[in-house]
Amino acid sequence: MRDPIRRFQSISTNARTAVREFRDGVSQPNMAFVLFFCSSAYELDEIAEEMALGFPGVTVFGCTTAGEIGPEGYLTYSLSGASFPRDSFAAVGRLVPDLQRFEPASARIHVQSLLLELDAETADRPRLVNRFALSLIDGLSIREELVGRAFQSALDDICLIGGSAGDDLNFRRTHVYADGGFHTDAAVVMLIATSRPFRAVKIQNFTPMQERLVVTAAEPERRLVREINGLPATEEYARATDTTPKGLGPARFAAAPIVVFLSGSQYVRAVQTAHGDGSLTFYCAVDEGMVFRIASMTDLLSDLKAALAEIRDAIGRPKLLIGFDCILRKLTISAKSLTRDVEHLFEENNVVGFSCYGEQYQGIHVNHTLTGVAIGDLPEDTRHG
Repeated sequence: MRDPIRRFQSISTNARTAVREFRDGVSQPNMAFVLFFCSSAYELDEIAEEMALGFPGVTVFGCTTAGEIGPEGYLTYSLSGASFPRDSFAAVGRLVPDLQRFEPASARIHVQSLLLELDAETADRPRLVNRFALSLIDGLSIREELVGRAFQSALDDICLIGGSAGDDLNFRRTHVYADGGFHTDAAVVMLIATSRPFRAVKIQNFTPMQERLVVTAAEPERRLVREINGLPATEEYARATDTTPKGLGPARFAAAPIVVFLSGSQYVRAVQTAHGDGSLTFYCAVDEGMVFRIASMTDLLSDLKAALAEIRDAIGRPKLLIGFDCILRKLTISAKSLTRDVEHLFEENNVVGFSCYGEQYQGIHVNHTLTGVAIGDLPEDTRHG
């Protein structure tokens, strides 16, 4: 096949074998770059060593996950990803380390440098006119909002889409991969040019209920909410979701996230943990005075089918859909016995990606959402979204 994007997913639990199988599955002449997503259960030093051996001279980016998506399915403890041909892609990227000291002004410097590098990469390839940006970020850094806003502002009208690295729901240590190694407290920002049409993706399956709730005591730097409506957060959240504080846990959080409105659009956010002192930790930013509504679930499978049909209407069947899918969606899909149905839809639309601790869409950090970039075929039509 001319100018292929090559996908592969290894289900080997041996790190070196998984990378070697992945290399054999995606290698092609003149690769522009490679993306991969792997379980944190692997020996990451071995993954890094084998990536360097398997893709010499090729730009490789990746991260650890809370589950992987690829041709083999919607899995845990696997390694998935894709390679992108130089004929229709160019990519430059930057490791952003030490996120606890990140200054928003530095994003503009990074972006200016990346734009110059991308211009140089595409100077002799005038067809590569469509541009988008991807980000992978330490999912435990609590810096997604700050970093995402800063880079999207610097990128202007270039859309930034991304996901927060996971560690298989251990919540101990998450990693991004760049420059030949894994890093914590870091992000990777990639700027990509392509001749192919593409469409930015944001798929949710919730609608807000009527009751408005207000955060009345919080520690924003920890994403911790102590009070809602002047009452202990666990008690008020439990009441609003028709359960008790003892009934709060991952399944309940997945079924009853919250919706906030930003610039007229709704974004879903979710609770991570309920604590014995009555407080709640969220996956996303919270602050005192924040007004939100509990969300009620719509038909996840129907919503996913409809959204993917819209993408196909716009750019045809995707040759690849890079997907950043919230781990809470995966838990919901499993609880509702929808895994096989979702796997079928993902395979029909060539999805490669991972289950993450948060998703970014145009610089806004959300939960319970599938964000991504759907990449079309090679017609002269260069529509993008």
